[in-house]
Amino acid sequence: MLLSISWLKDFITDDIPVHELADKLTMAGIEVEEIIQVGDQWNNIVVGEILDISPHPNADSLSLTTVGVGDKNLSVVCGAPNIQPGIKVPLAVVGAELPNGLKIKRSKIRGTLSEGMICSETEIGIGDDSSGIMVLPPRSANGTPIAKALALTDTVLDLGITPNRSDCLSIVGLAREISAIFDTPLSIPAVDLVEDTTPIEERVSVEILDSDLCPRYTARLVNDVVIQQSPLWMRRRLENSGIRSINNVVDITNYVLLEWGQPLHAFDLELVGGAKIIVRRAHKGEHFVTLDKIQRSLDSDILMICDAEQAVAIAGIMGGQNSGVSPTTTSVLLESAYFNPSSIARSSRFLQLKTEAAQRFEKGVDMHGVTEALHRAAALMSQLASGNVCTGFVDEYPNRLSPPRPVSVGIDKVNTTTGLELKPSEAVGILKRLSIEATCSDTGIIQATAPSYRYDLNEPIDFIEEIARIKGYNHIPVTFPKTSMLSKPIHDRLSCLSKIRDILTSCGFFEVINYSFYSQQYLDHLNFSHDDPRIHPVNILNPLSASQSVLRTTLVPSLLCNLRENMNYKNDSLKIFEISNLFFPQQDCVQPQETRHISGLMAGTRYDEMWNLDNEDIDFYDIKGAVEILMDRLHINQFCFKNDGREPFLHPKKMLSLYIQNDYIGCIGMVHPDVLENFEIEGTTVAVFTLDFGALAPYATDMISYTPFSRYPAVVRDIALVIDDTISAEKVDTAIGSFKNKLIQSIRVFDNYTGDKVPNGKKSLAYRITFQSPERTLTDGEVNKVHDRLVKYLNTELGTELRH
Repeated sequence: MLLSISWLKDFITDDIPVHELADKLTMAGIEVEEIIQVGDQWNNIVVGEILDISPHPNADSLSLTTVGVGDKNLSVVCGAPNIQPGIKVPLAVVGAELPNGLKIKRSKIRGTLSEGMICSETEIGIGDDSSGIMVLPPRSANGTPIAKALALTDTVLDLGITPNRSDCLSIVGLAREISAIFDTPLSIPAVDLVEDTTPIEERVSVEILDSDLCPRYTARLVNDVVIQQSPLWMRRRLENSGIRSINNVVDITNYVLLEWGQPLHAFDLELVGGAKIIVRRAHKGEHFVTLDKIQRSLDSDILMICDAEQAVAIAGIMGGQNSGVSPTTTSVLLESAYFNPSSIARSSRFLQLKTEAAQRFEKGVDMHGVTEALHRAAALMSQLASGNVCTGFVDEYPNRLSPPRPVSVGIDKVNTTTGLELKPSEAVGILKRLSIEATCSDTGIIQATAPSYRYDLNEPIDFIEEIARIKGYNHIPVTFPKTSMLSKPIHDRLSCLSKIRDILTSCGFFEVINYSFYSQQYLDHLNFSHDDPRIHPVNILNPLSASQSVLRTTLVPSLLCNLRENMNYKNDSLKIFEISNLFFPQQDCVQPQETRHISGLMAGTRYDEMWNLDNEDIDFYDIKGAVEILMDRLHINQFCFKNDGREPFLHPKKMLSLYIQNDYIGCIGMVHPDVLENFEIEGTTVAVFTLDFGALAPYATDMISYTPFSRYPAVVRDIALVIDDTISAEKVDTAIGSFKNKLIQSIRVFDNYTGDKVPNGKKSLAYRITFQSPERTLTDGEVNKVHDRLVKYLNTELGTELRH
């Protein structure tokens, strides 16, 4: 909304500094986005008086004039036909730049000096008349800047009006607001309307068929109008408000729209069939040509203004080409109505047609204000278009608006909410400044009734906000809120997830986030058997594409696709993980079952390329080590790996399953070469792990057990065992762990060997055993005795032999 300060002064007579006005409006909730100064484009254009005219010595079509501009006279060459001595004219002196870009210089025209340019309305940009020079009022003082002489200077505020303040989409509405903010008198001039003796009922009738969309329709008739250019002051106000001048009748409807916020429409009565207005819904499939010469298809929810024969306007949005005001119009039927806001909003969107009228109707206009705007426009047509206004007006009002209901607001509630310490009389005074009817009882209860144009005031809090806003938010005391310093405890599972992210990140992994859906083809690439539930995902009914057609049942395909994309950009070494839900269909249930999983992937080389590190590819033990670190930092001790061959997408000789107390948690391993080929991944080794978070989380704990360290030295012995190749290291570890002896502190495998001096079908596992006592220093004899007993025990349990 553009607010012209010169226009505002018709209603607010006090001289309020512009920057103070902008600041107070912004603080009251009406943001001033820009302050625009109008008038600079007429610099160096002044009032001049033609003192003398003589023929140009070298051109029959030109004249040589002497123009007085105050204390000096200038010689100006002019070719306009309407120049004559004694008239006042706009003169662009040397240094002026006209709105069309022409720069005025001292020059010779056909050999004669010209020190300026006498201008037409078009040349100085204030009208469309280019037939001759513009003649100024005789009272204009010579040498006065043209902007001052014609009152062209103005300051315009560009305001951001919030959707709930439709009343401020008008000069009168903003004047009311400014009057309340500054507590200054508001002056709304009375409408000076002279009517002739012809009753409007004899000429025009109105019928409303759909009163749910049009509760009220009013009309006036103005005869004998003369269509011509609007006076300069009206054109300038419209242009400063962003509306182009057309002619006096159309300009008046736009002028009142801006002034009162009530859209109007002017019909040429001669084009209204039967001199009757019918308000109805459009017929299905109906077409209508609007003023912009576009034929529009309508639906049955769009409200139309019709005559006895055809539609003449789209209600509240735009008129039709078949009934608009033209230069030959003599009788104007003036419409001022209230249309249902939601209906106008829907129709505007359907037609993709945004107008100033639609903007106001869809936000809501004042149903009681339609007649004020109607009378104002009729009076202006009488004054500026020489019209004769018929006696009376049509007022079809089938659905009368209920009067606003009083709302009770306690002064204690006002002060508690705002932090102010207002007396009841002060709060009532603020409300009355806003034209809100307000009284206060002895108990401090204020009864407040909003005016009809304030649809946004319905609840006590609305009136409390108005009091705080007009009082000034800067008067609200600054206090710190009282709040508990204890935050809500984090859920154990969320804490565990956060910890898992931290652990994997510290191991060099990057977290990725993928869509929860992918292609069924990806599941086929993983070699699942037909009876595996993961091969039967939940299908998306309306997928965006085939590549996003099913919900995920495993995270592995997403990670492999991430790897492939990175390899396409020459990033061959990668450590990534994802934590997300998987979805499985449930019988007799529309909602799928969701389980959260953690999956990670390692590919490429173990380390970044450096001068002191070997460029080795990652292997099975890298992914196994990452999972062991995860278990360790989650303080999960009772876990083990088993080679039970569960996953078809992993290499059968390079995969393990993870168990905690006999509960299956997930798996680790190297991705099968066939699967890598299916995903078009070549030239790199890939290891993955996938864990069921729901099964893992109950075992994670923050409890840490502590055993005091021994003050006595430890004894380390190595033992190399030759066993059958079919016996797993995990089985040997279990057997060693079952040999209970309080002197054995730790057992760690450090070598796995096959080759020379190891028989076929056998392998050698080397263990480092640490012996230590918390009470004394051990002797070799004590250690040897325990060591020999352990060797015999393993020989009995597993058939091991010592490797020499």
